[in-house]
Amino acid sequence: MASEHTGPLQGVKVIEFAGLGPAPFCAMLLSDMGAEVIRIDRPGAHGGGAAEILARGRRSVGFDLKRADAVKACLTLIERADILLEGYRPGVMERLGLGPDVCLKANPKLVYGRMTGWGQHGPLAHAAGHDINYIALTGALGGIGQPDAPAVPLNVIGDFGGGALYLAMGVLAAFHHANRTGQGQVVDAAIVDGTVSLMSAVHQLSAMGMWPGGRGENLLDGGAPFYGVYECADGGFVSIGPLEPEFHALLLEKLGLADDPDFAQPYDRARWSAMREKLQAVFATKTRDDWTAALEGTDVCFAPVLDHAEAAGHPHMRARGAFTEIEGVRQSAPAPRFSRTPGAVQGPAPRPGAHTEEVLSGWGFPSDAITALRKSGALGKTN
Repeated sequence: MASEHTGPLQGVKVIEFAGLGPAPFCAMLLSDMGAEVIRIDRPGAHGGGAAEILARGRRSVGFDLKRADAVKACLTLIERADILLEGYRPGVMERLGLGPDVCLKANPKLVYGRMTGWGQHGPLAHAAGHDINYIALTGALGGIGQPDAPAVPLNVIGDFGGGALYLAMGVLAAFHHANRTGQGQVVDAAIVDGTVSLMSAVHQLSAMGMWPGGRGENLLDGGAPFYGVYECADGGFVSIGPLEPEFHALLLEKLGLADDPDFAQPYDRARWSAMREKLQAVFATKTRDDWTAALEGTDVCFAPVLDHAEAAGHPHMRARGAFTEIEGVRQSAPAPRFSRTPGAVQGPAPRPGAHTEEVLSGWGFPSDAITALRKSGALGKTN
């Protein structure tokens, strides 16, 4: 845990309006890279502690935004910030009196980051939804699974891949522009937009005639027998992906299939079914750990299929320091890595409202103004 902010974003001030999922994850990433993140919480909110991984590394201010003096005080913080992050439905921030027009008028250099599923406009903009709905509309979900039905993936594709990472990239690009020009702007990060962007390689393969089949029938979706998962003797699974000829030949050699004519033309789709059956039969003869001992670290493009607890204990992950521990809670270490300005976890998730007076004082509020806000109820109650 860092005792002070460290990382390439040291000195960058971020205001985050408390929410769920992708916007908090974006704020976590910025904090890990050294930004000072202040989260605005509502009165009566609960939580905090190391187990709330997505909320790590920031301080919390409690504002009752139903009160005009709280909105005014919040706007004063925004005037002194570089980036604002919010993940509400379109129109919510405007109704609070903290929409982009108001905030950019107060702070022309502000980067106003907006995280939604459907985007700020369009026929579905005001509809409820979750990751599975967003990736369904983009074509991503339709390409995951076996031919008979799509498979429900973890919500990393939409919420965190197509959402939070695009929001982070967007606000940092806009921050760079604001530093050069003095002009802030709104970043509309929609999960549907980001997920479509993530599908660019599939769009390319399709345009080149290299994605001709339906779900589970193509090169990278489980259709190709040399790019997939296989069950082992103990019920565990392994993954293989030797797309290149030399890697494919090495796998066949190690599996004792080098002379099998069915594997002579690996890209011949007519042979894929027979190839898959033979590969499955071979992998079923040993346990997952046996295959790991035999194949891991070679150029056959192999890895065992691990659960998240096993992943933390894998020697490569340990050597990389991919996981860290905060107050006994295992979690991801900051990523990516920087040679000159390494990031760090800035601390566990704050208790909502725990740093209200500390932050207001540190951001330039006079003590009598803080006292007046507290007496008026604008700061709510600290749990």
